[in-house]
Amino acid sequence: MQSHTDSQQPLSAVSSLNDRQPPHVPPRISFKSTRYGDEFSWNLSTPSPSILYHCISSLQRQEGTIFAVAIARGLVFTGSESCRIRAWRQPECTERGFLLASCGDVRAILAHGNTIYTSHKDFRVRVWRIISGPDGFKGKKVGCLPKTHQILGIIPVKSGLKHKDCISCMAMNLTEGLLYTGSWDKTIKVWRISDDLCVDSFTAHEQQINAVVVNQNDGSVISCSSDTTVKIWRRVYAQSTHGLIMTLKFQFSPVNALALSCSSSGSCLLYSGSSDGIINFWEKEKVSGRYNHGGYLQGHRFSVLCLVAIDKMIFSGSEDTTIRVWKREEGSGGSHECLAVIDAHHGPVKSLAVALEMEKDMFVGFLVYSAGMDQAFKAWRLRVSPEAKMGFHANTEVSEYEYAYEKSPVLSPAWVEWRRSFKEPNACLIKNNET
Repeated sequence: MQSHTDSQQPLSAVSSLNDRQPPHVPPRISFKSTRYGDEFSWNLSTPSPSILYHCISSLQRQEGTIFAVAIARGLVFTGSESCRIRAWRQPECTERGFLLASCGDVRAILAHGNTIYTSHKDFRVRVWRIISGPDGFKGKKVGCLPKTHQILGIIPVKSGLKHKDCISCMAMNLTEGLLYTGSWDKTIKVWRISDDLCVDSFTAHEQQINAVVVNQNDGSVISCSSDTTVKIWRRVYAQSTHGLIMTLKFQFSPVNALALSCSSSGSCLLYSGSSDGIINFWEKEKVSGRYNHGGYLQGHRFSVLCLVAIDKMIFSGSEDTTIRVWKREEGSGGSHECLAVIDAHHGPVKSLAVALEMEKDMFVGFLVYSAGMDQAFKAWRLRVSPEAKMGFHANTEVSEYEYAYEKSPVLSPAWVEWRRSFKEPNACLIKNNET
């Protein structure tokens, strides 16, 4: 299916960096991308002055909360409660079109090359092929996981291999060509990309699975759950089945997000974000492959909902409405510095995507795309000082009640009222069938 511009569902732009609209205010009718000047809109970050940031675009959605953000081919894709997966051009986030599915509630998006994978409320994954051009992009649905089989070519029969609850996360093993999907039904399913077949399915946790990542260096699969554990799985040699090799249980609350920072030299650090606002990290031993707890990053007041790691930089989004930017010092035994605390949204920061910004083949900074539960989608430009010094040393021991916060974040009244009555559904209802 070719995408086209949706003229009936416009988005609105926030007029300035500080002019934020609360969730209950209806968005404007017209859409215009807002760009902020380089001179007056740059903010010197706290607590560290080694990074500058500013908001280059802020959009207010009409189609509900954005659950997922992904970057591919110079485009940013967003998935929400709508049936449309919208595409935005980097970096200013002008709308390029959308992919139209038969059902919405897109909880996860995975981009690889010119292929996009999206999860939907019918517990299935759509596979899209995209072609980006100067005049827009073309998108076509090329598959669905699991496949829809047919009897005598007439009666469609859906496979029993699909998840029984919402697919919350996805990850890919690039070497083996395997797609991993984690679900609220506590299971992980493994799909072979070459023929779209499910080659393995196993119960991974005691409660819903919130994130899954793949270590591309050794092929191990790492998952986290609301049961407070992080588990590491490995594919059995010459087989499709997976076995548990390690359980990491250092945190005391549900684990919501994971991020891997691996280098070509073999060093690898695993970060996990929990509902207590703590980011724990583990360092992998090069010889044994065991993950040893290295410490934790403390700063967020409420739950850490999303994590992104690029080389030595870690980006975290939280229920406290902020984005924090951390930097790790190589060979420092767990030394991290918080470079910036960005007051990003009026509600929890649900999803993050980060890309390197290049000028004339030279690295100049980062482009950060954030989606909040205030129905806002924003783009940020970050410039990091090369002479930034590392001064924060992560603690190596954690106590459940060891930390205390000076004050609570200021949340919009609409968000507070919504949070009091909020209940995460145990299952997603199927309203539409795939044609």
